[in-house]
Amino acid sequence: MTFESLGLHPLVLKALNDAGYTEPTPVQQQALPAAIAGRDLLVSSQTGSGKTAAFMLPSLHKLANVPAESTGKTPNQAAQSARSRGERPRFMPARPKMLVLTPTRELALQVTTATDKYGVHVRRVKAVSILGGMPYPKQMQLLARNPEILVATPGRLIDHMESGKIDFSALEILVLDEADRMLDMGFIDDIERIISKTPETRQTMLFSATLDGMVGNMARRITKDPQLIQIASAATRHENIQQRVHFVDDLSHKNRLLDHLLRDTNIDQAVVFTATKRDADTIADRLTIAGFAAAALHGDMHQGARNRTLNSLRRGQVRVLVATDVAARGIDVPGITHVFNYDLPKFPEDYVHRIGRTGRAGRNGIAVSLVNHAEGVHVKRIERFTKQPIPVDVIEGYEPKKTAAPARRPGWRPGDGRGGKPGKPGQRSFAKPGGAPRKEGSGYRSERGSRGDTRRG
Repeated sequence: MTFESLGLHPLVLKALNDAGYTEPTPVQQQALPAAIAGRDLLVSSQTGSGKTAAFMLPSLHKLANVPAESTGKTPNQAAQSARSRGERPRFMPARPKMLVLTPTRELALQVTTATDKYGVHVRRVKAVSILGGMPYPKQMQLLARNPEILVATPGRLIDHMESGKIDFSALEILVLDEADRMLDMGFIDDIERIISKTPETRQTMLFSATLDGMVGNMARRITKDPQLIQIASAATRHENIQQRVHFVDDLSHKNRLLDHLLRDTNIDQAVVFTATKRDADTIADRLTIAGFAAAALHGDMHQGARNRTLNSLRRGQVRVLVATDVAARGIDVPGITHVFNYDLPKFPEDYVHRIGRTGRAGRNGIAVSLVNHAEGVHVKRIERFTKQPIPVDVIEGYEPKKTAAPARRPGWRPGDGRGGKPGKPGQRSFAKPGGAPRKEGSGYRSERGSRGDTRRG
C-alpha cells in the first residue's frame, strides 16, 4: 500500500514525497481510509507508530478540499477594517475547524511541527499551538490569525474558551492524542468541558496506548459508531529496542555506573529519566562538570527554556538530556540511541513511553534501567505489562555487592530473605553511619534520605 493509493490530496502527497515518506505504517494503513471517509476512530497504538500522521493527513486532506472562503474575515482583518472606519476594534473569537488536544506542551509542539511539514503546500491551512508557559500576548496574536487547526493542552485552552477568545461552533474535527496520559494527569473534567462546547456533528478521533477503563468509558461517550483500530506490532513490543536491568547497591553505585555507561562510544544521544525535577537539575549539572554535553528538561522550566533545550538536542549540541516524565511523550529525535532509567517510573505504561524515545522510525535502540534491589517488584510489573522479560546485566568492576542481583532466578520474590524486607537475612540499611535506621520506602526513594524533594514532572 502507498500513500497515493489512499487518495490523499495532491498537495499533501507532494509534502510526503518531499519528506521522503513513501509507505504508510500499519496504523496509518488502517486509520487513513476510515478517517478520510469521515468515520470516528478509536485507535490503540504505541508511541513511535506514526499516529500523528494517522490523524493529521486525512484532516489536511479534508481541509485542502474545502474552497477558500471569499467573504470571511480573520480577526486581524476585522480589526483593521474597524480602525479604517475610525471605530474601536471589536475582538472576534478564533473559529478553528480542527482541534487537537495533547497532554504536554512538548507533544503539542511536535504535532504542530508535523502539521507544518505535512501541510507545507496547503497554503490556506494554518496550525498554531496554544499551551501553558507561552506569553499571553503571543497567544492572542496566534488566535488573531483565526487558524484552521488548533493544537492545545486542556488547561490553557479552557482559559481562552472562558474568556471568549475561541468559538468551537464551526469545529469539524476533534482529536484526543494520548488520551490515557491526559486522564492520568487529571484532565478529565477539562476535556469534558471542552467537548461540551463542540458540535455533535464533529468527527472524533481518539488515540491512546490503551482503550480500557476510564479511557474506554470516555471514548464510548464522545464517539459515534467508531471504527476500532488496535495495532499489535514490533513497535508495540519494542522488539527493536534492547532492554536490560543493572542492579545497584546505593546512590553512589548508581552514579558511578551511569557515568561509566554514558561513556560508551556507541551512544549518539541519550535521555536519562529521573523521578523528580531537582534530580534532573542535579544530575545534569554533575554530568556537565564531568565533561558531558548535558542539559535538564522538566516542568518547572519556562517554555522558552524548554524549547531552547529541545532545539539544542535536535541540533546535536546536547548529547545527554536529563528529564522527568514530561519528556517521555513529545520528543522525537532520531539521534537518541540510548534511554537510561535512573529512576523507574511510577506506572509501567510510562516505562513504555520512556524507552520509546529511542528506536524511532525503525532504528534500533538500547534501554537501560538502574534498579535498587528493593525495586525488583516494579521490574516484574513492567515485565507483566510488556509481556517481555528484561535481562539482568552485570559490568565487570561495577558488580553489586548485595546478593540480590542474581536473585531474579526462578522462585525469587521481593522479601524472601535475599535482599528483601527488614528483619530478613540479606537486608542492608541505607542509614548514615551512626544515625538512626531509615524506614524502607518504595525502592530507590529510600536512598535519598531526608532531602525532602518529592516534586515530579
